[in-house]
Amino acid sequence: MDVETMQAHCLSKPGAWADNPWDHEHPVVKVGEGERGKIFAFLGAEKVGIKGGPSREAADEWLDRYPGDATVMAYIGRSGWNDLSFSGAIHDEDLLEAVDESYRLVVAKLPQKQRPSGWDSV
Repeated sequence: MDVETMQAHCLSKPGAWADNPWDHEHPVVKVGEGERGKIFAFLGAEKVGIKGGPSREAADEWLDRYPGDATVMAYIGRSGWNDLSFSGAIHDEDLLEAVDESYRLVVAKLPQKQRPSGWDSV
């Protein structure tokens, strides 16, 4: 997996758009309108940050399955966010499914009128 492929996958989601609020090399990917948009993927050259589950306990399953390649994200990890490495230990299909699940978890928390059409069939 590489960051360009992951970014293309993220942006293929209904209502997804790239933002660079911190002037990093790679954007975050949000869903929802403008300033109300919520991040569902933090893109990096060697990893992707995702909402790993609805709770820290659920997100810890990634840490158990891929020690060293899945880590708790700095600052927001207590809320269930993980970094998943592109090193190859985590299969590409699992990385894509993790982003899909992050997207679903984030969109489900948006107010109903801000959820993009077709999001629940992704």
